[in-house]
Amino acid sequence: IQISDNWPGYSLDLFTYPQHYYGDLEYVLIPHGIIVDRTERLAKDIVQDIGDNDIVVLCVLKGGYKFCADLVEHIKNLSRNSERFISMKVDFVRLKSYHNDQSMQDMQIMGGDDLSKLTGKVSFLCVLLTLFFMFYKDIVGTGRTMKVLLNTIEKYKPKMIKVASLLVKRTSRPDGYRPDYYGFEIPDLFVVGYALDYNEHFRDLNHICVINDHGKAKYRV
Repeated sequence: IQISDNWPGYSLDLFTYPQHYYGDLEYVLIPHGIIVDRTERLAKDIVQDIGDNDIVVLCVLKGGYKFCADLVEHIKNLSRNSERFISMKVDFVRLKSYHNDQSMQDMQIMGGDDLSKLTGKVSFLCVLLTLFFMFYKDIVGTGRTMKVLLNTIEKYKPKMIKVASLLVKRTSRPDGYRPDYYGFEIPDLFVVGYALDYNEHFRDLNHICVINDHGKAKYRV
């Protein structure tokens, strides 16, 4: 689903959201109900594509956990209501990159079990792309950090690697990374909610919203 640059969003008055964020948001970009429906459709597409393979889901923390949890639950529901059982294992990783962006060897993958267990499995990498504001030049610009992560996983020769992202940010650069599955293509906006944060705030906001200048100043570190 593509959200155009001139999309005005939804008025905050139409929704409920935590009172401690009153005055901090511009508008609702994607309501929670639409997120849920779109995620369910992504799960259906994934199940159709993976066939009879087992899945190892790697969730990239922190901003990816909500999308990952909902996506996995939809896949489980589809499995329970079909003749084909889908075996899934969920694990979590975090990425750490040093400031020297000239050497991608500096990126570290933290957490997760022994990745050698991915050998021969379908490695389904669940990533919420917008969580990578900390790697803005790498992810939104060139996707280098994402490519390093994928290259690391490919060393263990999983049977298949797929990447799911709830959001893809639209930029003018043609070399950005594009996941195999994504829910929404959005304008170049700073969004919060649905586990996406601004200095660890707004993770408890169910809708995906655009933060205003007052909110940025209020929670600036």
